[in-house]
Amino acid sequence: MSAQIQTPKQQSYDIVIIGGGIMGSSAAWFLSQDKTFDGRVLVVERDATYEFASTTHTNSCMRQQFSTTLNVRISQFAADYVKNLREYMGGDERIPPLSIRSFGYMYLADNNAFADVLRRNQKLQNAVGAATQVMDAAAIKRAYPFYNVDDIVLGSINLVDEGYWDGSTVFDWWRRKAQEAGVEYIQNEVVAITKNSSGSQVKSITLASGEKIACGKVLNASGPRAVRTSQMVGVDMPVEPRKRFSWVFSAEKPLDRDLPLTIDPSGVHVRENGGGTYQCGGHTARDPIVEYDDFDMDHDIWQDKVWPILATRIPQFDAIKVQNEWVGHYAYNTLDQNAIIGPHPEITNFYFMNGFSGHGLQQSPAMGRGIAEIMVHDTYQSLDMTPFHFDRVNENKPMVETAVI
Repeated sequence: MSAQIQTPKQQSYDIVIIGGGIMGSSAAWFLSQDKTFDGRVLVVERDATYEFASTTHTNSCMRQQFSTTLNVRISQFAADYVKNLREYMGGDERIPPLSIRSFGYMYLADNNAFADVLRRNQKLQNAVGAATQVMDAAAIKRAYPFYNVDDIVLGSINLVDEGYWDGSTVFDWWRRKAQEAGVEYIQNEVVAITKNSSGSQVKSITLASGEKIACGKVLNASGPRAVRTSQMVGVDMPVEPRKRFSWVFSAEKPLDRDLPLTIDPSGVHVRENGGGTYQCGGHTARDPIVEYDDFDMDHDIWQDKVWPILATRIPQFDAIKVQNEWVGHYAYNTLDQNAIIGPHPEITNFYFMNGFSGHGLQQSPAMGRGIAEIMVHDTYQSLDMTPFHFDRVNENKPMVETAVI
């Protein structure tokens, strides 16, 4: 956290949100728009520059190709929200029109078992209204002749509301409009949380600057640091920081059409970036938990793994030049790679908004709406997020999302 610490204006708040990234800001915005809620909201963000936040390291893409109906519906709401951002945010003419650059996601299967997974997922996605289609290797080659499909059995792609969107603009406006509606943001850090004598309720938070702030409810929106926050109330959770490496490169021989966000069977993914440039990502074969401040680049992974895979899958990428590279963190849910959202079953005013495992940005509209609903009304009024509640963690009953990149 940088040295510029800000202190809150009040000594008590109805809701304290720990983490001001896209999840915390989505929650703050939706809370500020609930006409039945007029309480005070404080957002505590440890680094208001967001230099190392997952929000600023995202690929900023969305897809409907998930393996659970609820995740598909969450992304469908996100697509509608992004395309109608101004209307969703009250018709404010300052807000620019946004769209989705729908180049699609292309999942490639090099074995029959994964091909069967793609077929099952397509049926589920189609049943919910997604336009996913499966393609054999010959069909893929006809539509995208730049691919090497010699080892490919099947692919799946959806060209409707799947692709790039401007997540940073949505984040900026959520934060800005929430503050205009009265939500208070401060740069500080929560270092302790105090409960009542029975342990059933949070009473206050303590800031790095020393203030103890009373609160009615607390929302853990701490991204990869989620477990550090939950441990302050004596709760462990299966969320940990995992490194994800990204590169932007230019190609000596650019492709003659948009490149879908291609998920190679190796796990390396690459997509269109525009202007003859492309963005790709991956991680090391061993994928350990890392320190919260470990953003060191592993330069060998590009040379030894990523580039050879790219050049094999897309031979035109045999001559490319890296223009930029960075490391971000997934808030990785080791139980089932799905969100943990909603109230703790025993500490009833402590809420979760964690563990998105790489698909948080595209889920942020539905998650912010959902957490605001249950924090204010004690029930969900739109999508039922109950399957994502913490109970499944306590009971060790995973709801596994298989479509994780």
